[in-house]
Formats: sequence, C-alpha cells, structure tokens
Amino acid sequence: MPTTAPPEPAEVARIADGVRRRVLEHVVDNDGGYLSQACSAAEMLGTLYGGLMRLGPPEAPMVPEPFAGTPGPGRRHQSGGAYNGPRDPQLDRFVFSPAHYALVLYATLIEVGRLAPEALERFNADGSTVEMIGAEHSPGFETTTGSLAQALSYAGGVALARKLKDETGHVWVFLSDGEFQEGQTWETIAALSHHGIDNLTALVDVNGQQCDGPMDGVMAIEPLARRIEAFGGVAHDVDGHDPDAIVAAADDQRRPGSPTFVLGRTDPCRGIDLLQERAPLLHYVRFSSAEEKARYATTLEEWSP
Repeated sequence: MPTTAPPEPAEVARIADGVRRRVLEHVVDNDGGYLSQACSAAEMLGTLYGGLMRLGPPEAPMVPEPFAGTPGPGRRHQSGGAYNGPRDPQLDRFVFSPAHYALVLYATLIEVGRLAPEALERFNADGSTVEMIGAEHSPGFETTTGSLAQALSYAGGVALARKLKDETGHVWVFLSDGEFQEGQTWETIAALSHHGIDNLTALVDVNGQQCDGPMDGVMAIEPLARRIEAFGGVAHDVDGHDPDAIVAAADDQRRPGSPTFVLGRTDPCRGIDLLQERAPLLHYVRFSSAEEKARYATTLEEWSP
C-alpha cells in the first residue's frame, strides 16, 4: 500500500526545475560547486519531498542558527533532521547519505518551503551549519554520513528499531551509486535481509559519475540490481527522471521481509546541456576561465522562470 498520496508529476517538475536553477545560480555566483548532482538527482528528491515521504512540518528555524559547538553539558544537539519534521511513530524518517550533495538537498528544502532562500547566504561560511559537506547539524541531515556508505547502516538500525516498536512510519534513504563500491553497503544489505527489514526503501542516484570520472573506469558495480537481489534486497531499475516510475517502484513493488532499492538511472547533465562539454569529468564544476563562467551565466539568464 502507498505510504501517502503520490506526488503530482507537475509539482515534481516544478521542484526539480527550481533545484537545478538555484544550484546553477549558486555555482555561477560562487565560481564553482556540485552541479551535476543537481541535474541527476532533482526529480528523485522532488518525488520524495513532493509527497512520497510522509513528513510533518519542519521543527527548525527557516534560516539556520550558527553552529553551537559540539554537544555537551549546557550545549544542546543541533539536528538537521528537524527540517524533516518531528520524530513521530506514524511519520516517516529520511536519511540522506551523499554529503557532497548537500547544496542539492538545501535547494530542495527551499523549493518545498522547509528552508529559507537566505540560508544559502551562509553556505560554507565559518560557524555555519549550512556546510558544503553536510553533517548531522546541517539542514536535512539526520546524521553525519561519511565516509560514504555509513548512512544505510544507520537507517537500517532505525528501521529495525521501528519494527520492534511496531511503529508504522517508513524509513527512506537517499544514496549515490558510488556507495556500492564500498563493502559496508553490501554487508548492510545482507543484514537488512537477515532481519527482515521491509520498512526501508533506498532511492539511488545511478548517474555513473564519481570524483575520478566515470564509475565503470574506477570500479564497475553492474549488474547492480542483480547483485542487490543476490544479497537479499529487492531492486528496481527505473528512469530516475520519471516520478511515476519512481513511485511505482518505491510503493507498489515491495516484498515482505526485504529492503527495497529504487535504482534511478539518471543523466548528470539533465537540464543543463552545457555540462556535456565537461564530460567525462563532471563531479565538480570549477570554471577554467572567465569566458566559461560567462557561458554558464548566460545559461542562467536564459532559464525559463
């Protein structure tokens, strides 16, 4: 049964378009940033926040407070997860794994009204929680997740606890495909299967890119769906830019006793064709010249509102 009313494709498209434009604007204004991740992940995150997840209202200030310091006596813990609403047994939990996608997550939170646009003015500034690489105090992040592949283990523990306590809320995880180069991911899938964790669904941005270039030139992970199935999970390959396909795989094709993985096959240049000139090195945009920056600025100016 679906966890909530399915998101409207038009709303997902609005969120995704806004995320790409907002991240492009940030990259132009700050001479660089993680842009291809916005191109590939925008519809998947738009689908999650557009209605696939059952979340309550945010419980954190729209403009994040400065970092208060390490939790201790007289110093409270700042949880970025508060932007995803209260920890209610009937509501869902969201664990965001690829911390270098932080800018994309912040842009998504802004597009769905959980974070103020002014929050990006504090991006990567000293003393800010709006970090370039998200941590447990950063908006939208429930926990620190790096090195890559640690968030799935964390989410699995949350899901097991929720089953033991008969909580009805689901656990959602967002992963990057590079995390399947890590042994901890495969150990976790085996453990999730062993414990019958079927209240966890992972959406995976399979864009084929990592910091050293195309993933298949570093360490291949395919056939990814078959490998996940071999470790006891359920895996569905879908078009990661198609919200209906994402919802169908995430909600309608679960198997009792097994975790679900929605493998969104995505385009790291989606919506910003200019990025194709940088292929195959798409992980981070750092302008090589004033002329290149001007071309990206022109693309931004020509963006349809």
